[in-house]
Formats: sequence, structure tokens, C-alpha cells
Amino acid sequence: MVVCTCAQTAPDTTITSVPDTLPAGVDTTRADTATRRDSLAGLLPGDIVSRRPLFSEGWVPDAGTPFYRQVLQRHPFFDFNTAAAAVRPDIRKREGKDLLFYVLTGMLLLFALLRQAFGKYFSDLFRVFFRTTLKQKQIREQLMQNQLPSLLLNIFFVASAGLYINFLFHRFGPVPVGDFWLMYLYCCAALCIIYTGKYVALKVAGWLFSMSQAAAAYIFIVLIINKVIGIFLLPVLAVLAFAGEPLYSAGLVISWCGIGGLLLYRFVLGYAAIRNEVRFNPFHFFLYLCAFELAPLLVIYKLLIVVFR
Repeated sequence: MVVCTCAQTAPDTTITSVPDTLPAGVDTTRADTATRRDSLAGLLPGDIVSRRPLFSEGWVPDAGTPFYRQVLQRHPFFDFNTAAAAVRPDIRKREGKDLLFYVLTGMLLLFALLRQAFGKYFSDLFRVFFRTTLKQKQIREQLMQNQLPSLLLNIFFVASAGLYINFLFHRFGPVPVGDFWLMYLYCCAALCIIYTGKYVALKVAGWLFSMSQAAAAYIFIVLIINKVIGIFLLPVLAVLAFAGEPLYSAGLVISWCGIGGLLLYRFVLGYAAIRNEVRFNPFHFFLYLCAFELAPLLVIYKLLIVVFR
């Protein structure tokens, strides 16, 4: 029996050593260059991003100038010799609400001081507002005699209502003045002019028609409702100043409902107060409301639309 044994041919794993010394005449630089070209053959032309800088021939360094500066000035790929171009950075000015926070805090502090200093005045004010007492005329006379708290609360109403109107302008437009606080001053000044003119007109009308008592009663009702509106707007302003959606929209709707209800309540109280002084037709009172309450507001709004749009 003959057994044939077939041996596998092993791969040639012989490593040829490189001699330390090469024969004379062999150019090692060319061989190294060829090897480098083979290793870079798979790269794209765009993959090579830098080269060895080439300087002009015949350059003689200047002993009076630092050597590194001379090298940078003669760099073939980076222009260090030309003056840098001026680039204006895009600076973003962040407008915070710090001042608005301080203003609202000051208004809250003012209301707290008024509430603490004139507690009885506030008590009588809300008793007359909610008509919880039968001594309406007596309490009204007491409130009219306290000039200082009445004046301070009127100022508080102008401050809070002016800020509220300013928020409405910036929400719905048009905004006649770009600066927020300047627009706030204009709103406060407009409220002062409107209510001062209304006060003077009612006083003159009461004197002309011998109805001074009725005019005084209606002016008192108007000022009482304005004071309550100023107090009501204080938490609403905090919501409009710092809250986002949907709380902002909810605050607007609540403020509209509250102010609308207070104005309607003012008309009811005014009608009842004048009715006790003078006998008149309710239609005449409705004409007064349209002529002196609604028409001026519509005219002012239309004027703003025409002028600033």
C-alpha cells in the first residue's frame, strides 16, 4: 500500500532585510520620493492643504527688523504685510426688564403705603363702591374732604392705567413712539389731559345749568371708579409685563372684562346719583354717554390710526 503525502505550499514570508550600506551610485532621494508618491496616490488634489512655503531667492535678512517679522512679511500663502481690515462685530443689545420690575415694585410699595397710612379712607371707599351702607351721602362727604389720599390714589390710577395703555399699544399698535418709557409718559399725560378736561367741562356745565350738586356727584362717582380701576390693574400689569402665552392673552381678556364691568357699573352708579338730584329722561343720559364718554375715545383712536399708519 502506497501512501501519497501532498505537502501544502506555504506562502513566502521571507523578509528581505535592507542593508545598512547601499552600493555607491544608488540615489536614495529618488527612491524615497517614489515611495511617497505611491502612498499619496489615493488622495484627491483637494486633500493636500498645505505646502512648504517658498521664499524669494536672493533675500537678504535685515538686521534692524526682527527675523520672525521678516519671515511673516514674505510668506507666500498668508498676507501678514497688509493692514488688517476693520470688521464691525454684530453686537446684540439685550434689553432686560429690570427697570419695568422696579417700576412695578415701586407701584406696589406705593399702594401698600397708601393702604397702611389711610386705612379708613380705603374702608369708606369700598363701602361706597359696593353700596354696603345707607349713609352714602355722609361717607361721600368724608371722602371728598380727605384731599391727600384722594389725590395720591388719582396719581396711582394715572400711573397704572398709563402703563396698561402702553402695553396695549405695543401689543396691537400703532406705536407712535419707539421708546417704551417715553410712550409711557405720553400715555400718562394724555390721561391727565382727558380727565382734567372732563372735570372742567362738568363743573362748567353744572354751573351753567344750576346743577352743581349733580355734577359734583357724577364727578365723585367717576373718580371712585377710576381709583378702583387703578387698584384692579396692578396684578394685571405684573402678568402683562412678565408672563408669556397663553397667560398673557388670558390676562388681557380678564382685564378687558374687568374694566368693561367697572365702566358699566360707573354708568349705573352715575345714573342713580344724578337721578336723585335731577329729574331727567334716561335717553338724555344715554346721549351724554355717547357724546362725552364714547365719542372722544373713538376720535382719539381714529386720529392715532390716521396719523401713525
